[in-house]
Amino acid sequence: MSATPATAASPVVLDIEGMTCASCVRRVERALNRDDSVAMASVNLATRTASVQPAGASLDLDSLIAAVEKAGYGARRHVEERSANDEVRLYVTRLAVAVVFAVPVLVFSYGWPNASWSMWIAWALATPVVFYSGWPFIRSAARAAVHGGATMDTLIAVGALTSYGYSAWATVVGGRDAYFDTAVVIVTLILIGKILEARARLSAGDATRRLLGSGATEATLVVDGREQQVPVSEVEVGNLLLVRPGAKIPVDGVVLEGTSSVDLSMLTGESVPVDVGPGDEVIGATVNQFGLLRIEATGVGADTKLAEIVRLLQEAQGSKAPIQRLADRVSAVFVPIVLLLAIGTFIGWYLLGSGANLAGVAMMHAVSVVLIACPCALGLATPAAIMAGTGRAAQLGILFKGGEVFESARSIGRVLIDKTGTLTEGVMTLAAIGPVPGRSETEVLAIAAAAELGSEHPIARAVSRAAASQELVLPPAEAHLVTPGAGVRAIVDGRDVSVGRPKDLPTELSLFAHEAELDGETLLTVSVSGDPIGVLAVSDTLKPGAAETVSRIRKLGMDVELVSGDRPAAARSMARRAGIDHLVAEVLPDGKVEELKRCQSNGRRVAFVGDGINDAPALAQADVGIALATGTDVAVEAGNVTLVSKDIGAVADALEIARRTYRVIEQNLVWAFGYNIVMIPLAVAGALTPGWSVAAMSLSSLSVVTNALRLRRYRRSRAEGR
Repeated sequence: MSATPATAASPVVLDIEGMTCASCVRRVERALNRDDSVAMASVNLATRTASVQPAGASLDLDSLIAAVEKAGYGARRHVEERSANDEVRLYVTRLAVAVVFAVPVLVFSYGWPNASWSMWIAWALATPVVFYSGWPFIRSAARAAVHGGATMDTLIAVGALTSYGYSAWATVVGGRDAYFDTAVVIVTLILIGKILEARARLSAGDATRRLLGSGATEATLVVDGREQQVPVSEVEVGNLLLVRPGAKIPVDGVVLEGTSSVDLSMLTGESVPVDVGPGDEVIGATVNQFGLLRIEATGVGADTKLAEIVRLLQEAQGSKAPIQRLADRVSAVFVPIVLLLAIGTFIGWYLLGSGANLAGVAMMHAVSVVLIACPCALGLATPAAIMAGTGRAAQLGILFKGGEVFESARSIGRVLIDKTGTLTEGVMTLAAIGPVPGRSETEVLAIAAAAELGSEHPIARAVSRAAASQELVLPPAEAHLVTPGAGVRAIVDGRDVSVGRPKDLPTELSLFAHEAELDGETLLTVSVSGDPIGVLAVSDTLKPGAAETVSRIRKLGMDVELVSGDRPAAARSMARRAGIDHLVAEVLPDGKVEELKRCQSNGRRVAFVGDGINDAPALAQADVGIALATGTDVAVEAGNVTLVSKDIGAVADALEIARRTYRVIEQNLVWAFGYNIVMIPLAVAGALTPGWSVAAMSLSSLSVVTNALRLRRYRRSRAEGR
């Protein structure tokens, strides 16, 4: 295989074979990071993958794979189509053989424990269990030993082979104490634990597999007016596609003809379909509800939104939280220390013990020490939680960019939220109409809409939309003249009409204008032949659920502050409606950064939520930057968290999931360390048999993964209480 180029911005993912514990992770990372072409390599035990960031323009995959193999493991380029159940099937087959032979071994070992013929039969039956069912552990331990290392499989192999070897020696020399039952129980229980652990890890990664499997497999291509079914992989940018009702949209595109509603729930978690028509963008893997759509492909393959979401999710799941560094440092010396402790246990029991068969008793206690140790739990504590947390978040349209987000989120004290497009819809709407006596609201609106006809100004569009929603018949208008900053003039039904900033308002309109200004609304005076006939109040609108989101963030123990470049009156109005007490208005992008720094200077971690280009510096400065994907690409790139969903409630969800995930990581690490601190001394003291040690070790690994799976049950808490 030749060197395969990779851009510095795009990590290469490798599948790693043979990893079983945290010490394996550290060995593979060390091997990869020694390569000069690697800027950074991060290995994930839960996914069995390595994410390699190139230091330059390319990576030599041959060199990387050779480095991993030299460390005693296997590696290959990541394959998405690889069955996630391969590991489970491998263990199930070997477990079936182990059970078939282990049961009669136990029968002969306990039925006729001192009979020479029984020991020979047990030996014959135990051999396939140890050397076939237990072969993956023996092979892995041998590879590690050849390369001067030791892993969790080393402990398993030493335990099983020591019990088997001692028993074989006792049988040959005519002794009465054989422990073939211990050897087969070790292998059988380990296999059961591996199957349960693998299935739990598969459950933690369900979100990624669902996303990968959610895309369409075929597309209806239109060429010269004729339709033909083609694989999605053959669709190219610019192709014309037909999407029928109920079908998945195959790739990203723009609607050319037709109207429909599109179900975005697979990608954003939103249950309400979005209406689309000519000119609207559509996303691949979403479902067309009822209308026939003709679309032009604009994003295919790795350039689709689905591919981007999957990539971000996989990068997040492959990342590490800083808290994992402690476990990594411990794992580097854990297995050798356990082996030395087991040797010390054997010597101590052999020299200080009493009774018959001291060698056999000492061997059993030493094997218990080897088997009780569990670096698996240390290795799985963080990645299992991150997989489950990021997976559940992805189902809700929330994408975390790395494990450090979870650690930062735990101590966030204040959340700064941008106003326009983040807390609000970012679309001006007509809020109220104040006509002079003798004029009706519909008359004032119709005249204003006629004068604004054709203008692209956001306020003009708000007036036009309001008139269209009421199905008003507009009077004829001509000679439109737009004066920037002043408004618009036109001849409407033969009369000179102006729509612009209010001035010299009559008394009957002044009170309406004053109240509207207090609410932060923008005012327009509609005048005919120089005489005001009414005032229009236009404003942005708060996003649905914004006030509840603010309340939920407060329930998490965080202050909320509105930061806006808008006028103080408009910012105060939106802050009041959302239930926000603190605000800063009329700030430029550098002003938002300064406000962030001011909050951070008080020793508090600060999150920032925004969507525009002007928000990018603040998103980068914040301890946790939360960017709305409906905003600009620059903002999305600058943030630590991306919200695919338009639901503002996802902000609170992101913060809550991040905190819960970190809490689970802490629980897992406390359990993993605490388990070894308590159980290893018990094994040294002779309080545990090898069988109980294996069961406890397997349950320890399973427990951290099962604890992490609780994150998949996350449900949005209500603002009024949990």
